[in-house]
Amino acid sequence: MPSRSQYALMSSKDKNTVLFVCFCSAVAFFDFLIYLYIADIVSSAFFPTSTNPDILRLQGLGLFAVGYLARPLGGIILGRYGDIKGRRPILFISMAIIAGSLLTIAFLPTYAQWGMLAPILFILLRLIQGMAFGLYVPLAWVFVAEHVPRQYLSVSCSYVTASFFIGVLFSNAFFVWLTGSMTPEELTSYGWRLPFFIAAILSCLPLLVWRFIDESPFFLEVKKVKTNSHTAQPFTLLFKHCKHSIFIGLMLSLIMSSITTVIILLLPDLIELRFALDKDLFGFSHSLGIVFMIFGCVFYGILSNYQNFGKILIVGSVLLIAQMFAFFYHMQAGGDYILIMYALLGFCAGIIGMVPAIFVQLFPTNVRLTGMAFCYNVIYGLVGVSVPFGLGYATMFVSFSPALYIAFIGLIGIIMGFYFYNMPEYKKINQLI
Repeated sequence: MPSRSQYALMSSKDKNTVLFVCFCSAVAFFDFLIYLYIADIVSSAFFPTSTNPDILRLQGLGLFAVGYLARPLGGIILGRYGDIKGRRPILFISMAIIAGSLLTIAFLPTYAQWGMLAPILFILLRLIQGMAFGLYVPLAWVFVAEHVPRQYLSVSCSYVTASFFIGVLFSNAFFVWLTGSMTPEELTSYGWRLPFFIAAILSCLPLLVWRFIDESPFFLEVKKVKTNSHTAQPFTLLFKHCKHSIFIGLMLSLIMSSITTVIILLLPDLIELRFALDKDLFGFSHSLGIVFMIFGCVFYGILSNYQNFGKILIVGSVLLIAQMFAFFYHMQAGGDYILIMYALLGFCAGIIGMVPAIFVQLFPTNVRLTGMAFCYNVIYGLVGVSVPFGLGYATMFVSFSPALYIAFIGLIGIIMGFYFYNMPEYKKINQLI
């Protein structure tokens, strides 16, 4: 760190910064996932009523996919701004945009009130929120990595990653309560506005303590060392000097986005296509899997602090592949031990908790946010739009399709693990170009 020894202990201010970013991350994931849980209801509120439930479902999924399509644009534009003007102001801007778009949606007139203007405004707000969220995820990792001492980099980034899934867990609990306390008619009439309003309030809470948050010491050092003419062109510098890092970043992003999308978001629906299970039991199993994934993220983050990153990635990828196939073989055999199998799968999927620590070290400080935002959001946009439809279609014919896809992703993880295992030393996090 520019002004501290890499062997320094975490101060109370460091811990508060990590807690602040973790809270913001959990809220941000809750904000983004609202559409997934009430896609049908939101679709019926903002689009002409259709008697075909499949069309209604496709409309809802389309609204969810719009947010993924907007993420690369927001990540690139706002990420560049973060490398030029600083991490602190762009973190404030992204949070304020998310809160503002959610609050506006909460009071937005429906199709019955404003006609076609209502879905146009809704899609526009969804795009704006997706752009801001596309920046926030890599920014959270960068902000924490550039504040804590070097020896806590891996575990601190794993805390942030785990907090994303705390947001997913809160989403599960919240929408179970919401659908249980309101009738379908009440949800369609006005109940769908409640999660947007609550999400907006939660997103505003961090802004109340904003004055206690400091700018990244790495960025402050960049402003001292580099002139404005050098710091004002991160995108040009990125593609001129960091082509190799971009490729590695894209592969790491593919691993993280695929595991999160398939195991956390899609697996319940994919299982429902081919297997018959008690819905309440499977819902509880899914939540238990998320809890163990949170533990897995922290476990792998701590482990990679003391062991070679590549070795841990190889072993973790092999375990994930084995457990994914064991999970589906168990489902085929009747699913009597679904709780245990889902918990083990979630823990194995926690391997993604260790990935951000190496991700932030791929790019020099003055192009770090631009590089991470570009890699993460381009891949996430592709995965978020194509995998749900492609894997859903494939699962209708081959029940093991999710396991085969995760095996492919695990193979990429093994290859990347061998690469990092033979890499003598990572780039220093305070390197500049």
